Amino acid sequence: MGRILCNIIVAYMNTQNGQNKIEKQIELKASIARVWSALTDYREFGEWFHVKLEDPFAPGQAARGYLTYPGYENLKFEVVVEKMEPERLFSFTWHPYAVDPKKDYSNETPTLVEFKLQKVPGGTLLTVTESGFDRVPANRRAEAFRMNEEGWGSQMENITKYVAQKP
Repeated sequence: MGRILCNIIVAYMNTQNGQNKIEKQIELKASIARVWSALTDYREFGEWFHVKLEDPFAPGQAARGYLTYPGYENLKFEVVVEKMEPERLFSFTWHPYAVDPKKDYSNETPTLVEFKLQKVPGGTLLTVTESGFDRVPANRRAEAFRMNEEGWGSQMENITKYVAQKP
């Protein structure tokens, strides 16, 4: 089981809008290759992230599907993959906390999610950063930040359990 190095590292920009970036780190007792696979194989990602994706991740392409988390199964999930630098960086953009099925979020500027991997003694240091909350519409910003800050904490635990159970 991984050890959370920094349970909550939240960075703040000195702007009128306040919170702009969420960053979390966890040390996983798994190789970089194993963590990379859990992040970038769309089926594996779906297992720990609780989403059913239709197609593999590919830079410049959208990955779509539906959440499988109980109570949210009707919600569409979509990310646009930015970078896939093997065993180093996986990033995508998305619309944070886009949970109202009646709302069209496509005109909003998405946030950037980056997964960075670093070899450490005994495993891999995984850093997840989500930035760009200052561009989320003001009426959604605080709630999107709060929910994603909590959500990334849960997802870090999910990937920890996943790589421990499926080496």
